[in-house]
Amino acid sequence: MIDLQTEKGNISVSSAVFTNIVGIAASNCFGVKGMAVRSMTDGLVHLLRREAMGKGVLVSFHEDNSISIDLHIMVDHGVNLNAVAKSIISEVRYVVEKTTETKVRTVNVFVDSMIVGA
Repeated sequence: MIDLQTEKGNISVSSAVFTNIVGIAASNCFGVKGMAVRSMTDGLVHLLRREAMGKGVLVSFHEDNSISIDLHIMVDHGVNLNAVAKSIISEVRYVVEKTTETKVRTVNVFVDSMIVGA
């Protein structure tokens, strides 16, 4: 949790807020099919629905009130993985810092699967 102090009081931002912001920002990038999670039971990677996309995101909090973000995604077949990852890193960093005024230390993108076909 991040605590922000303003002249009018304190604001506490939970990890759920960050995971939702990150999931939405990443999902809006070109080539991203959605957030992904690996099932513990069968080991397969599953595409998360919009309301559960936070499960594909891990936010780590640091003592200096900055955060690090790990996100797991599924991409469309044939996209340039380097370009997609750079786009996600840039977009996630921008959106999180703009909406929460929290410094983002790192954004790590893990491509867990590629969707082939329609």
